[in-house]
Amino acid sequence: MTAPDVHFEDELSAIDYLMLRGESDPRTRSSMVSIAMLDTTPDFDRLREVFERTSREFIRLRQHVVVPSLPVTAPRWVVDPDFNLNYHVTRTTLPAPGKLPQLLDIAEKMGAAPLDTSRPLWEVMLVEGITETGAQAALITKLHHAITDGVGGMLLFKSIYDFARDPAPRPMPPLPIPEEIAADELTRKGLTTAVTKFWPTLSRGMGKGVRWGSDAIRNPGKYLEELRDLAASAQRVMGPPPVPPSPLLRRRSLGRRLDCFDFPLVRLKAAAKAAGVSVNDAYIAAVCGGLGRYHQALGVDIEALPLAMPVNLRKDDDPAGGNRFAGARLAAPIGEADPVKRMQLVREQVLTAVAEPAINILGAIAPVLSKLPSAMLGTLSASAAAIDVQASNVPGYPEPPFIAGARVVKMYPFGPLPGVAMMVVMVSQGGECFVGIHSDTAAITDPELLRSAMEQGFEEVMASTGTGVAAKTKGPAPRKPRAATPRAKAPAARTRARTTATSKPATAKKVRKAATEDNA
Repeated sequence: MTAPDVHFEDELSAIDYLMLRGESDPRTRSSMVSIAMLDTTPDFDRLREVFERTSREFIRLRQHVVVPSLPVTAPRWVVDPDFNLNYHVTRTTLPAPGKLPQLLDIAEKMGAAPLDTSRPLWEVMLVEGITETGAQAALITKLHHAITDGVGGMLLFKSIYDFARDPAPRPMPPLPIPEEIAADELTRKGLTTAVTKFWPTLSRGMGKGVRWGSDAIRNPGKYLEELRDLAASAQRVMGPPPVPPSPLLRRRSLGRRLDCFDFPLVRLKAAAKAAGVSVNDAYIAAVCGGLGRYHQALGVDIEALPLAMPVNLRKDDDPAGGNRFAGARLAAPIGEADPVKRMQLVREQVLTAVAEPAINILGAIAPVLSKLPSAMLGTLSASAAAIDVQASNVPGYPEPPFIAGARVVKMYPFGPLPGVAMMVVMVSQGGECFVGIHSDTAAITDPELLRSAMEQGFEEVMASTGTGVAAKTKGPAPRKPRAATPRAKAPAARTRARTTATSKPATAKKVRKAATEDNA
């Protein structure tokens, strides 16, 4: 695949630095993990060459972060003078029988382990000895969220993947120039720059303040109304969740669990079209259906729980690295039995959430948050436990790609678990949807039941096309004792898992388009 034309900023944004600081606490680590199932075992030297090339094209893979000894300037991405590919590209072999549960165990441990922040923030592992249908090997990729978000990650994979098994050879890009810069030196440079820029910045700020004050004096009612609207919006975006958390999912721990399944994209698209919603709305509604079944099977009857979803703010001219998203919070309608009504309820809430004037308030306050002491940041991050579930939908490629001569037959994504009970991520690629579930084992005490319930939630939504849908749909499973809970698989879930912005706030119109388009 042709390498993308990308550029990178040297300074970490406040959001990216917050992500990096979370690496010190196992509860707030934010690495993303993906598992690419491969139809054949690639030559390891050829695979190393792929990542050698990619680290020169997507330079973030060759950079580590230098943090100033005093917070007078932003931390910087620096080309690592000691970069060694051996630390980042490794291999292992699964013992017999070489099945998916064993692979998920490896990915689970790899995702939970801390990254060495003195090195570039990524790892890949080639896993051989797999005997799953259609796959002989797998590539587990771990990428820290400080490098990029899910959409930016797709730009990275354009450097890694090809669209042919044996593409024409490409010349190796030149080596990036290494940089030697220590924390104290970065602090001295930051102080010099701050003094140089102080008066011009102050002058511009005073000029803006005078203009704003003059306008406010001429039209005070307008500005007071805007301030009130913004304050009310900020309260909705950053205040208490829209509904109380689920009593079933309240516990948090360091235990982690990965599960996955897949199904045809065409079925989810058809369900979304029939209901008059986007694919993303249908996806969120399917997640809600699975959560409803899980709660009812365990005897907890609630109508809704708090769910957060990212809203893509990335523009075409944004740097490939870094995070460009905001968060929308929903009262996930897990108690609605009719899948069509559930999709429409999700649609209404998404449109309302992404139109909030303060949708990107975290980007506005991140420069302050990034300078708080670690203990205070830990207290703030604990408030994330009020959100039960995060769900993300990332568009992949129209055709299955290749890497080092091996075809990617499946791609399972797993997002981080920043204080929530569960993170669900869907990637659509080559006409298939791949769903990865990352859960906290203290909150999700019956992961087998959860996976089965989620598969049924998706099947229920995909089966809702046509007329008379509501009357034909069973809805969430009836309340039964746990021992009597049926564990039958949904027909559509073909893969068994076991025995996935600091720029100025976007306008509501731009954000609505980013969040409600069919990301598949």
